[in-house]
Amino acid sequence: MTRSTALITGASRGIGAATAAALARDGISLIGIHYGHDHAAAEATAERVRSLGAMPVLIQAELSEGEAAAAAIADEWKRAVAENGFTGTDVLVSNAGINGAQVLADLDPETYARVQAVNLTAPLFLLHHLADSLNDSGRVVAVSTGYTSVAAPTHLAYTASKAGLEGVLHAVSPELAKRGITVNSVAPGIIDTDLNADWIDAPGARDGAAQVSAFGRIGTPEDVADIISFLASDRGRWVTGQTIDATGGSSL
Repeated sequence: MTRSTALITGASRGIGAATAAALARDGISLIGIHYGHDHAAAEATAERVRSLGAMPVLIQAELSEGEAAAAAIADEWKRAVAENGFTGTDVLVSNAGINGAQVLADLDPETYARVQAVNLTAPLFLLHHLADSLNDSGRVVAVSTGYTSVAAPTHLAYTASKAGLEGVLHAVSPELAKRGITVNSVAPGIIDTDLNADWIDAPGARDGAAQVSAFGRIGTPEDVADIISFLASDRGRWVTGQTIDATGGSSL
């Protein structure tokens, strides 16, 4: 089937921007590019999407506001879909996230709450607010983390939020499957994005990170975007309620 509309959170950079380009390449006509604060980066993604033949819609919202941000994004997106002559949402990709790296001794309630708001509350409520307008045979994909399957003592709040996200998507997948909608998450390993910039450029860090993968290199946003593209396509029609390992064999 032809899918026409896709909304991607955190689409100004990294995996989100690569996913926007991949879905435009795949023939999606209208692509919602959510961003938090970097308007210039969002415009760059929009220009890339235009060059691939799709129409971008920029939506700004701070996901630290949790449910309120999700409601605002959903309202603006549904309005844009209608104004551009489309109906409903075919693909929803919840990609935006923050890491809030802390070990147990350093864990504080403010950081924990913000990480949960951005990584778990906002995507869950975005799905809640868009569920009725998801088109039959639509696709829901969330970006999780490989830290949900390996011990990550430096990322407690982050791991908790992503494990929760995987859990709720697994829980809602049978309900949405009644309408042919698939619901999955993708768990990347070490990817060369801004999310990892706080440590990956430290002396010697890149070489060490490359050895984590079975392929001996750091992952790229496109490595993950292509998996999301598959799940968003007809080829992913028989996969739902799953978390796809996208770590490049990091746990082997």
